[in-house]
Amino acid sequence: MGALHPVERMPVLRFVPVEDLIPHEQADQMRTEPLIQRLQSEGVLKNPPVVAPIPDEPRYVVLDGANRVEAARRLGLPHLVVQVVDYEDPRLLVDAWTHVISGGSPEGFFATVRGIEGITLEPSERLHARAELARRQALAYLVCPRGDIYLVRAEGDLYRRTALLNLLVDIYKSRFRFYRTTTDQLEQILPYYEQVIAVVVFPRYEPAEIIELARNGARLPAGITRHIIPYRALRINIPLEILAAPLPLEEKNAWLTEWFRRKLAAREIRVYEESVVIFDE
Repeated sequence: MGALHPVERMPVLRFVPVEDLIPHEQADQMRTEPLIQRLQSEGVLKNPPVVAPIPDEPRYVVLDGANRVEAARRLGLPHLVVQVVDYEDPRLLVDAWTHVISGGSPEGFFATVRGIEGITLEPSERLHARAELARRQALAYLVCPRGDIYLVRAEGDLYRRTALLNLLVDIYKSRFRFYRTTTDQLEQILPYYEQVIAVVVFPRYEPAEIIELARNGARLPAGITRHIIPYRALRINIPLEILAAPLPLEEKNAWLTEWFRRKLAAREIRVYEESVVIFDE
C-alpha cells in the first residue's frame, strides 16, 4: 500500500483553457476517437495531461496527453485539468521510445523507407549507430532481426528533419503494426512480438527543442518522446460536466482547490515510490 501523500510531493493540478495547450507531438487519431467515446460514456477525465509552461507566454507545452487534449478540443471543452510541472526539475527525465515494426514484408518495409525523398539508409554497426544518434548525425537507426543495422540519414534543420521523421513514422504506421518499447536489444524484443521486421530507435530530444517545435507549430510523431514525470497524478476522475461547464476559469480552479482539500482530508491521496505495473489500462 502506498504511503499517505506528503504535502511537498503534491502534484500541481490546474484548470487551463484548452486553446492554451500546445502539443509537441501529433495526436494519434486511432486512439483519439475511442478516447472521446470513453470520456463521454464514463463522464470523467481519469488522468490529466502533463504540461510545462512555455517561457514568457501564457501557453503550455503538452509533455504527455496529446490525445486527451485533442479529444477535449473535439468535444468542445473550454477548459481541461492538467498537471503542471517544471521542465527544469532534475527529477523529470526526457527519454525516447523505440518502435517495433511487425506484420508485413521486410522487403516492402525497406522499399517504402528508401522511397521517402530526403531519407537515405546506410549500413552501420550498433556502437557507431548509437554514437551517430547521440551526436544527432542520424534521424534514427534500424535494427533488423538478422542483426543488420542501418542509419537513417536526413539533411536539414530541426524543422526539416522533424518533417521527414513524421513522413517515416506515418508511412509505417499506415502499413504495418508498431509497438512502443524502450530497448534496441532484439533478444529482449523478439520473444514478445511476432513477425518483427525492424526496430526503429530514435534520439532523445532536449526540452528546449521540444518547446521550440511546439511554440512554432511543428510536431514530432506520436510515440517518440517519453517523459518520466515525478509524482505523476493519476485517476483524478474529474467530472466531464465540470470541464464542460461555462464557468469562469477562476471559479473552476476554486472548485479544484476545494476538491483537493477534501481528498487530503479523507486521506484518499497516496504516493507510490516503487515502480508500478498496471494491467487494466
